[in-house]
Amino acid sequence: MHFFLIAGEPSGDLIGARLMVALKRQLGDEVRFSGVGGPQMAEQGLQSLFDYAELAVMGVFEVIPRARSLLRLMGVAARAVEETQPDILVTIDSPAFAFGVVRRLRSRSMLRVHYVAPTVWAWRARRVHKFRRAFDHMLALLPFEPPYFERAGLACSFVGHPVIEGGADKGDGAGFRERHGIGAGVTVVCVLPGSRHGEVNRLLGPFGGAVSELAARRRGLVAVVPTLPHIVENVRKATEAWPVDVVVVEDRASRFDAMAASDVALAASGTVALELAMARVPTVIGYKVAPLTALFLRRMIRVRFVSLVNLLVSRAASPELLQDQCRPKPLAEALENLLSVPSRRQDVMAAGAEAVRALGHAGPLPSERAAKTLCDLVAGRAGVA
Repeated sequence: MHFFLIAGEPSGDLIGARLMVALKRQLGDEVRFSGVGGPQMAEQGLQSLFDYAELAVMGVFEVIPRARSLLRLMGVAARAVEETQPDILVTIDSPAFAFGVVRRLRSRSMLRVHYVAPTVWAWRARRVHKFRRAFDHMLALLPFEPPYFERAGLACSFVGHPVIEGGADKGDGAGFRERHGIGAGVTVVCVLPGSRHGEVNRLLGPFGGAVSELAARRRGLVAVVPTLPHIVENVRKATEAWPVDVVVVEDRASRFDAMAASDVALAASGTVALELAMARVPTVIGYKVAPLTALFLRRMIRVRFVSLVNLLVSRAASPELLQDQCRPKPLAEALENLLSVPSRRQDVMAAGAEAVRALGHAGPLPSERAAKTLCDLVAGRAGVA
C-alpha cells in the first residue's frame, strides 16, 4: 500500500512520523512511503522531495514574498504524486500548501485525505467547500470539528489530538532541576515563543521583557526555554541579555522535563498550550502577528479565544494577551497572578485537565486511530473498485 505524505512544518512532521509508525505496525512490510517531510519522518524511512523547512511560513502577508517559491514547490509535489500514483495522498496540516498541491492534480485515481482539519470554525468558514471539492476525507484532531465538514458534505473522522501520545505528562521536573542546579524553592518560568522563525522573532522581545519584569518581583527567578534545533541559535542569542539564569533545551525529552520543573509558563498559542495542560503548568498565552495580518484577521475571526484549552472548555481559563496586549508589563502581571493567587492557579490547571479529557485521553492512540481510518478508506475504495 503506497502512501504519499506531505508535511510542511515541525508539528506536521511529528504527526507524519507517528502515522508512519502506526501504519507499519498495522501493515508490516506491505506499506511504502514517499512525499515531503522533515527529520522525524526521515527517521521512519521517508526520502523527502525537498527541504520541508521551505514551507514553514505563517501569516497572510508574510507569505507574499515567498509566493513564487511556494508555487514552484506545489508543482514539484503535484508532479511527484501524478508520477507515482499512490493508493492514497495524505496532506498533513499546512492547509494552504496542501490545497495548492491537490488543485494541481489531474488524476482522481488516488484517495485524497487531509490530516489536521483546517480551522474553518475559527475563520473563513467558506473554505469548507473548497476542501470538500478537493478531498475525499478529513481527519480531525478536535472533537467539535467533524460537524463543520460533514454539514458541507465532506466525511470527517475525529481521531484525537497527537499531544495525547507525546509524553507531556511524563516529564521529570525534579530531575531537571537537579541536573541544572535549580533549587526546589526557586521560581521557574517556562518560556515557549513558538516553532517558526517569524513568530519567534516577534515574541522573544515581549517575552524577554516579561521575564525581566517578573525577575524584578521575584529574586532568583530562572527561565527555561524549550525550543527546536532549527531555531535554537536564534533563541540562545536573544536570551543572552535576559537578567536571569536561562536554560535553553532543544531535545524533546528535556522539553517535557523543563515543563514539569516549571511553576508557570509563558507561551505562544498552539499545541504547546495542550502540552502545558498535560504537564499541569498554569499558562499565560501571548501572541502577535504582523500588523497587516492582524488587521485582516480581526475582520475574519469567528471565535472568542485563541488558546486551544480555552476553546475546548468554552471559557477564558488561561489568560490570553494578544497583539497590543502582548507587552512585557501585562504579560508579567498575568504570570505573577498565576504564581501568587492559589485559586486562580487551580482554576487554570483544572481547565487544562478538562481540555485534555475532551481530547480522548484514553483508548487507542490518535496515530493508531488515524492509521486504521486510512487503511479502512483504502480497503473500501478497493472493494468498490
